[in-house]
Amino acid sequence: MSAATTALSPPKPLRGRRVGAKRRSGSILGLVAWICGLVFFLPFAWMLLTSLHSESDAATNPPSVSAGLTLQGYREFFGASTGVSPWPPLINSLTASLVSTLLVLLLAIPAAYALSIKPVRKWTDVMFFFLSTKMLPAVAGLLPVYLIAKNAGMLDNISLLVILYTSMNLPIAVWMMRSFLAEVPTEILEAASIDGAGLLTILSRIVAPVAAPGIAATALISFIFSWNELLFARVLTGVVAGTAPVFLTGFVTSQGLFLAKVCAAAICVSLPVLIAGFAAQDKLVQGLSLGAVK
Repeated sequence: MSAATTALSPPKPLRGRRVGAKRRSGSILGLVAWICGLVFFLPFAWMLLTSLHSESDAATNPPSVSAGLTLQGYREFFGASTGVSPWPPLINSLTASLVSTLLVLLLAIPAAYALSIKPVRKWTDVMFFFLSTKMLPAVAGLLPVYLIAKNAGMLDNISLLVILYTSMNLPIAVWMMRSFLAEVPTEILEAASIDGAGLLTILSRIVAPVAAPGIAATALISFIFSWNELLFARVLTGVVAGTAPVFLTGFVTSQGLFLAKVCAAAICVSLPVLIAGFAAQDKLVQGLSLGAVK
């Protein structure tokens, strides 16, 4: 080792202290992350425990943690005493969420491609227009949408929810997909164009595989927003096209609030979103972190 290299290298005790400091800071950050995760998970765990209690045990103040467990709340959710099945609302929510998410992806990917890889003129104005559509409160557009749906004969129709959810989630999907597609190397696209690949071939065989984490993140966000939407589904649907959140509000009646039954219903309604998030968690984290580090 030369004298110049030795002079530039920090002493070994100093390097050891730096490594130790990095390890301690990493341990502290890991502990903080675990604490934050437990804090966010605690309400769900408490709701799950309450759903497994009887109504008398769930209504105690403070709630009894050591009370006996029962599945009566889940039996009530599936209509053990009322005979009302939750499957039609669940199927309606699943249909509206999946179809609208598919339409959002089919529309957002080409739009994001035009705004990022093949930028259109004044693309910033286009992006601002998409963002401005999210500034209007949903309740402000409720009456016009209701009147249009009534005149078109589309009240209590699942197709109306698909159209609404697609239009509501499309702006945020375009914003997300543009940031993801901006990370796609343009050299690959130029090589494909030279080889004679068309737009559809480039989007399906090159852009989609490279931006798969971003597409998965966008799809999951759109699915969650569609599944959880309540305002328009509550006003624009009835018996035929009622969704799972609307069905969930029916458990709060004038007879009182039955905590065990409501918690069991909330667990069942939120289960598809939890399963989708758990199945795509690696893609979601990878997709949401694209573009964070340059």
